[in-house]
Amino acid sequence: MDFSIGHLWASMGLFARMVVIVLAIMSILSLFVAGERVFFFSKIKRESMRFAENAAKLFTSGNLDQPVAQDGPSGYLGRTIQAGLGAYRSVDKSEQDLAFESVSRALERQSQREVANMKKGLGLLATVSSTAPFVGLLGTVMGIVTAFQQMAATGSGGLGTVSGGIAEALITTAFGLLVAIPAVFAFNYLQGWADARSVDLAESCNEFLDLVARRLRKGATAAAA
Repeated sequence: MDFSIGHLWASMGLFARMVVIVLAIMSILSLFVAGERVFFFSKIKRESMRFAENAAKLFTSGNLDQPVAQDGPSGYLGRTIQAGLGAYRSVDKSEQDLAFESVSRALERQSQREVANMKKGLGLLATVSSTAPFVGLLGTVMGIVTAFQQMAATGSGGLGTVSGGIAEALITTAFGLLVAIPAVFAFNYLQGWADARSVDLAESCNEFLDLVARRLRKGATAAAA
């Protein structure tokens, strides 16, 4: 019997072909999401590093009233800190506690949006990595059913009789694993990257809040004097 891909496809039943097509679609989607996320993460990391360099020069002096010079997008870090700066400039600084809480809430809201944006599409990778083996197993079960149907039709149980159904079962199993394994690797890597950036973002927000607190305390001291 010819076990080439073309012959196996031709000998597959309708259900097994549908399983293979579904797995192919899942594979294409997972590869597209993984590629898009890698490109997106690389882009926002460069933008954030550029913003951090520009912001460090301004914040070293403790000046929060001037905008951070930025030529182009500012990345996840820039958007979050800019939200805090906007809140700081719009509040009444005579009320230190209210001003600090307002800046803190603005940073938290924007950081949550940025983390959610980073994790966009990862749910699809998780779904593909967890369900693809089961989709392949479904094709396996149907391949075994086909093998038994061939045995019943011919009245014999030789290897030649059931080899087509067994091959159909094995090819869907293998295809399911080939789809799931890269999706698992991609999901774990991208999830880890997003979690690491979430920690970096939280640390940056805390450092900015420390700067805001010192600035508010300095302003209150100057007003009292």
